[in-house]
Formats: sequence, structure tokens, C-alpha cells
Amino acid sequence: MTAVTSAGILLHREGPSGTEVFLGRMGGPFWTRRPRAWTIPKGVHTGDETPLDAARREFEEETGAPPPVGELTLLGAFRQSAAKTVTVFAGRGHADTAFVASNTFELEWPRGSGVLRSFPELEDARWHPLDEARSLVVAGQVAALDALAELLADPDGGDRAGTAP
Repeated sequence: MTAVTSAGILLHREGPSGTEVFLGRMGGPFWTRRPRAWTIPKGVHTGDETPLDAARREFEEETGAPPPVGELTLLGAFRQSAAKTVTVFAGRGHADTAFVASNTFELEWPRGSGVLRSFPELEDARWHPLDEARSLVVAGQVAALDALAELLADPDGGDRAGTAP
């Protein structure tokens, strides 16, 4: 099995009820009825670009919103499945950050029909309270939310990998 590496940006802000994070709901028929279908905006990268460059590119491709300007903090690399690892950067979001539109992918649907249909990679993106987000994201991303909570509780935190300009 070939290892897949992805990178993404986890935006956060202080909302009326505490810390909020910006997540996208995955598109396509596989995720339609799944309760844990929210994700950190992210995508695959190759050796041709750094994880940070990939995270910035994917954020814009998947949400239609520009990536945050300024410093991003590396939260770490998190195993999402046996074959996929996601490098996550945290950044402070702005009140006006909102979903615009996502890029699309093609899939034969219904399966076996011979008909290719286009689906958005993300069908929605919005702000969620951090505590609620833990039950919305795919299980492999809960650790990234926990790392963000630790960072915000201890901004000088001693053992994180660092920041990226």
C-alpha cells in the first residue's frame, strides 16, 4: 500500500462561546449520510512542494477562500488511516472567513453505471465550536484538534515543531 501524505490548515478564532475552528464537510455520495464527514481543509501533496505550500494551496482550492496571511504554527503530522498522514498547520482566522466554492472531482455514480458525475471536494465549510468539532471530524483528525487546544492553552508550548512564515 502506497503512503499518502496530505497537508492542511486548521483555522481558529474566538467566538461567542469560546474557540471555534473552520471545517469543511466532505462532498460526494460516500459522505452524504455519514455523521463524521467534516474535515480540516487539506489535500495531497508530493515531494515537489513543501507541506506548508500544499496546505496553503489546498485551503484555497477546497474553500474558495484565501489562506490566512501571516504565521502558521505546525501542529504536527497525524495518521488518519493506515495509508494516510496529514500535516496540520494552525492559523488565526478572521470573522469574515467563509466558504465560497470548492474544486470538484469526478466519480462514476451510481457505481457501475458508466456515468461520470462531478462532485465538490467540500460541499460546505463553516465555523464550529472546538468542543463540538471533535464529534464532527473524521476520527483521525481529533488528535489535531487536541493539539490545537494544547497550543491555545500554552502558546509558548515547549515541544511543538515550530512555526512557518
